[in-house]
Amino acid sequence: MAAATVVPDTEAVRLVDVTTSAAAPVATDLSEFDRALGGGLVPGSVTLLGGEPGIGKSTLTLQVAAGQARQKQSVLLVGAEESAAQVRLRAERLGALVDGVWLAGDADLDVVVGHLDRLEPDVLVVDSIQTVYDPAIGGVPGSTTQVRACAHRLVVEARRRGTTTVLVGHVTKEGSLAGPKVLEHVVDTVVELTGDRHHALRLLRVSKHRFGPTDELGLFEMAADGMRPVDDPGRLFLADRATDVAGSAVLPAMEGHRPLLVELQSLVVRSTTPNPRRSSQGVDPRRLSLLLAVLERRVGLELGALDVYVTAVGGVQVTEPGADLPLALAVTSALTGRRLGSGTVACGEVGLGGEVRQVAHLERRLVEARRMGFTRAVLPESGPPAPPDMEVVRVRTLADAVAAAGLLGGADHTGASWGEGGDA
Repeated sequence: MAAATVVPDTEAVRLVDVTTSAAAPVATDLSEFDRALGGGLVPGSVTLLGGEPGIGKSTLTLQVAAGQARQKQSVLLVGAEESAAQVRLRAERLGALVDGVWLAGDADLDVVVGHLDRLEPDVLVVDSIQTVYDPAIGGVPGSTTQVRACAHRLVVEARRRGTTTVLVGHVTKEGSLAGPKVLEHVVDTVVELTGDRHHALRLLRVSKHRFGPTDELGLFEMAADGMRPVDDPGRLFLADRATDVAGSAVLPAMEGHRPLLVELQSLVVRSTTPNPRRSSQGVDPRRLSLLLAVLERRVGLELGALDVYVTAVGGVQVTEPGADLPLALAVTSALTGRRLGSGTVACGEVGLGGEVRQVAHLERRLVEARRMGFTRAVLPESGPPAPPDMEVVRVRTLADAVAAAGLLGGADHTGASWGEGGDA
């Protein structure tokens, strides 16, 4: 017996006849948030904002809600983690007390949907998805079953109603808590708020975005009045830099399409234990171990009996291979007591043979370094031409770079530097 023919409820349309006006983003009044998401939140989309507890997700989402309300969008904020009075106090502190934002403290998913039926908001913010539960499904709130089921229903409601939806999800450093890792496939956009809670800098990264690229980065400074967009990150990373101390090198890093100048610092001291320490903050410890081995084997430095400490200043995480060369120069500078010139940047990947290799977007990195006042760059031999008024020192190997920087002229604790009285 032949299967019955199903009559579709909707008609298929030609792709060339589909309009994109409905996918135009609505700005949130937070320039860095809008930059990362390609202009703002797309009507009817579902965005998942993840991050560790205490990193500032609730602060950011409240500011986003207020920004949408200022754009004449009605907003329903479901905040089951805090009382209404707590949310009101935070809104006053952030300057986010805007007419057009409705607050509901219900964790029952059916009640949340009831609010959607009654208010018909343009935007729904759920903080957080771990606190919402569906009474028809077993399991406690926050369990994988509950989180997945609640998120799926909210996505269906968003599609049916055309409601812009933002779901907040908590994750641990290991990403083990139910939340973003089990929801990424059902939402349109996944963004993660990261940073060191002991520093003011917060980075908003987009790992999935159905309406635009995923290589943009939003930068914020956590302040008493909320998340402040950072238009010039050099102010945070280099403002308090000490230029008269050995063991420092500046990396023109790339985060997506955005160049950031980051200071890498190193300290080398005689070890007091049988197993010398290798400590790193903001730098991959495995990469540090590799570079120390290359410095010993290819450059001839004796580091086996020394404690080596390295850090990326400002709480930023540096994982790209372009950090190899400046990190190696910082360690060498700390060992010999001779410093690089304050106007010098370095960028390049270091191989096991000691060769220095080119990395992506060097032109854009150098332009940003020159804008910030740097006048000299140590680059791989195949590196691009330098911007006007910038000297480029091209090196083939790490040993060439160390020699060109004058860092092997013996210990010099007077602080002589390359281009400032050193042996360059």
